[in-house]
Amino acid sequence: MNYKAEEIRPYNDEEGKTGQVRQMFDSIAPAYDFMNRAMTFGIDRWWRKRAVKMVGKYHPMTVLDVATGTGDLALQIFDTLHPQHIIGIDLSEGMLEIGRKKIADRDLTNQITLEQGDCLNMRFEDGMFDAVTVAYGVRNFEHLQQGYAEMYRVLAKGGVLCVVELSVPTNPIMRVLYNIYTRTLVPFVGRMISKDRRAYSYLPESIAAVAQGEEMLDIMRKAGFENCRFKRMTFGTCTIYMGEKK
Repeated sequence: MNYKAEEIRPYNDEEGKTGQVRQMFDSIAPAYDFMNRAMTFGIDRWWRKRAVKMVGKYHPMTVLDVATGTGDLALQIFDTLHPQHIIGIDLSEGMLEIGRKKIADRDLTNQITLEQGDCLNMRFEDGMFDAVTVAYGVRNFEHLQQGYAEMYRVLAKGGVLCVVELSVPTNPIMRVLYNIYTRTLVPFVGRMISKDRRAYSYLPESIAAVAQGEEMLDIMRKAGFENCRFKRMTFGTCTIYMGEKK
C-alpha cells in the first residue's frame, strides 16, 4: 500500500526518496539543531523528555534509535533511563558526525554507538532490542509499512516502539495559525540559515502528508504491534505513538 507521505520528496529529481532525504540532511546538518530549537521555541526538548518517560516504564536495557540524526534523543534516553547500550542509525553521515561529537564530548562512546544505516533494511538480528524509538523520522521513510515491519522485527518480545512525530493540529483555529507559521515563516528562516532552499518547504509538506492519529496506529497494527495508542502534545503539533510486541 502506498501512503501519501511516501510521494513527498525533498527535491524534484528522479532519485528515490531515501537518497533525497540523505542528501537533504547532509545539506542542513550544520544548522539542524539550531533550527529545531528555533522552530519549536525549544519545546522539542520537552517532547523528547515525555517520550523517554513513556519508554522508561518498560525498563529497556538495549535501545535502537532510528533516524537518530544528531543524537539528541539517544542522549536523552541515556541520561534518563541508563540502558546498557544504545545504537542510533541514520541515513545522513553529516548528521551522524555532529552526533558522534556530542557523544565523544561527554565520554559516552562505549554506551552510545551511532552508525549509518537504512531503517528499511537493518543489519540487526531479530528481537535484538528492548525498545525502538524514532523521533521526527517516519514521515521521511520511503516505504512506511516496510519501516514499521523492520522495527517490529528487531524488537524483542515484550518490547516497546515509541514514535515521536510532528503533526497538524485538529483544532481549526490552531490549524490556521500553524499553517501560516509552517508554510511561510519556517521556510523563509530555513532558507536563510541552512542555505537549502527546499529543505524547510519539504518539512510542512511532509508533516501534512504523513499518517496521523488512528491512521498511524492502523499502520503500526498491520506491522504486528499491539496495544497501540497515541498522545497529542502542544495543541496537536506533535504526537507520540506507542506500540508493543507481544
